[in-house]
Amino acid sequence: MHRLLIAALRAGIAAAVLLGLFGQIVVIPTTASDEVDRFPPYEPFAAPYATVAILGVVCVQVVLGAVWMLLGMVERDAVFSRRAFRWVDTVVGATVVATLLAFGVAVHLAVAEIPSPDDGMQVLGAAVACVGVGAAFAMLVVVMRGLLGKATALRSELAEVV
Repeated sequence: MHRLLIAALRAGIAAAVLLGLFGQIVVIPTTASDEVDRFPPYEPFAAPYATVAILGVVCVQVVLGAVWMLLGMVERDAVFSRRAFRWVDTVVGATVVATLLAFGVAVHLAVAEIPSPDDGMQVLGAAVACVGVGAAFAMLVVVMRGLLGKATALRSELAEVV
């Protein structure tokens, strides 16, 4: 992989992490507070949902950190080693945690009686979509992990032959 491409990917990852920090510190708490001001019955739900949203962003940041480390391994031509599995497993774990958070929100929205000034089904639909996308991404990364395992075994076998 070309060094310029790796540098561009790392710049994008750094920007995404910083954007996530801005979201965690400013956007999520402000949005929760604004929604409570706009519709006071949301007050008991503001802190728990804001916490879940912040934890979801943390999961994304963990995935980005793992991808950063994998890019370093690609740069050093060391991605076909057992150390890479630690970072791939980190991606899978963080994705599963984020998906479970979204699932918890979806279940809560489906069963709880949350007062709503309008139709709240859009939020439930978004939470269910997040669960589906998260589960699909986790399964994709698990498949890619299997392919990495095969490639690592084949590279080790080839190294023994040569």
